[in-house]
Amino acid sequence: MTETTTQPALRLQDIVKTFPGVRALDGVSFEVMPGEVHALLGENGAGKSTLMKVLAGMYQPDEGLIFIGGGQVRVANPMEAKAQGIVLIHQELSLAPEMSAAENIYLGELPCKSFGRVDWKALYARSNAILERLRCRFRADALVADLSIANQQMVEIARALTVDARVVIFDEPTASLTDAEKVVLFDIITDLKAQGVGIVYISHRMDEIFTLSDRITVLRDGAYRGTLTTAETDEDAVTRLMIGRSLDLSQRVAAGEVGEVVLEARGLSCAPLYEDVSFQVRAGEVVGFYGLVGAGRTEIAETLFGLRTPNAGTILIDGKEVTIGSPQDAIRLGISLVPENRKEQGLVLGMNCRDNMTLPQVGDLTTGPFVSGGAEVSIFDQYRDRLAIKTPSWRQPVGFLSGGNQQKIVIGKWLSMQPRVLIVDEPTRGIDVGSKSEIHNLIRQLAGQGYAVIVISSEMPEVLHVADRIVAMYHGRVMRSFNAGEVTEDSLVQAISGIGNGKAA
Repeated sequence: MTETTTQPALRLQDIVKTFPGVRALDGVSFEVMPGEVHALLGENGAGKSTLMKVLAGMYQPDEGLIFIGGGQVRVANPMEAKAQGIVLIHQELSLAPEMSAAENIYLGELPCKSFGRVDWKALYARSNAILERLRCRFRADALVADLSIANQQMVEIARALTVDARVVIFDEPTASLTDAEKVVLFDIITDLKAQGVGIVYISHRMDEIFTLSDRITVLRDGAYRGTLTTAETDEDAVTRLMIGRSLDLSQRVAAGEVGEVVLEARGLSCAPLYEDVSFQVRAGEVVGFYGLVGAGRTEIAETLFGLRTPNAGTILIDGKEVTIGSPQDAIRLGISLVPENRKEQGLVLGMNCRDNMTLPQVGDLTTGPFVSGGAEVSIFDQYRDRLAIKTPSWRQPVGFLSGGNQQKIVIGKWLSMQPRVLIVDEPTRGIDVGSKSEIHNLIRQLAGQGYAVIVISSEMPEVLHVADRIVAMYHGRVMRSFNAGEVTEDSLVQAISGIGNGKAA
């Protein structure tokens, strides 16, 4: 850690924030030194994002003080935060999709010529310089709506580089980034450290925390639990602070006996996304699909669920060839998909928990022109208990739940449809370590109950932990298929990198 002064770049003292019925922050204190990367950890709902939104002027604290560079400040809104040198890079993208990348990067501070006219030449020149520094492959005039989620995240990060920042807050910045983009981000963080900027880094990915941070502060249930020096601690000690117990992620719930083949793909192609893909999934088995971004894993799942039309190959259920032209066809055949982006593709955030869970079958729960509320509540209660969903009641809007509980709502929604094949795409993205363990155990339990499960993940420890077999993909092709007992990290990395001999799954 590089300390250019004895004064913290940032100090929060005894911050309290209460929402109706919830004490989100209970007297939290936190500080960041200049040139330090200070990780802020905790389970979903621990208060991390609330604390940072207080700092960024999005929320006003009920009690407590904020100090920047030793001087007390009041941050009444995001513009005042920015004027104080505080920059928050949001976990949830806060971009204007119908504006260009350049306009989003300098939103509120567009360079102007005389009479208030926008200096477009200067705007694009400055923005392109920042995008080049981030090694982005798109130009500043690109419409944000046309960019991938990963590139939109890079636009969000680019905003931070326009400010003479004293404190930069990264809230789950790598959730949508490729490995190459992560390297660029980490280089930027290293540059900011060298300039004496204080960094607050929020992430559920322990490997990133131990690579980047100098200190780690843990929140639990809105309260401060402790600060650890990264070099002097380990993942188990951090986990105990976060959830109050240790987790043994090397153990998993045992599955039952593997049964007959339920789902099979033969020579499935949807060029140029993937080609000649073959695999089988048996009852009681978890098959993991692993590969780099762009390997074609999600596109295969979308094909199986009727969201894409293959141009070659066959899909078989119980050995019989089937045609899946729509999600309705897939559901009728017993195939369900928990999508990668649960908030945009899996949930209606403003709708309550009950209605989200019963949405696909609402047409079957009607009596005359009315939906049977009693039947809906019965279904919700059944899967709330089965999946251990934590919510005050079925009336709670699903947007107020933690990431882990939101994911359980999506899984429960599809389990209530009695599927035979459950496809789960990035099951623990943006979920804390405790909830991640619960989701992993749930996947194993579902396999033990006879479901045929496909898990798509970008995290190697995850597929190694939950899968009975792993299908390794590279550039739209299946390179190798491994049994859980024979796979090694090296062989898996070689397969997803296109190294070695291809072997059809």
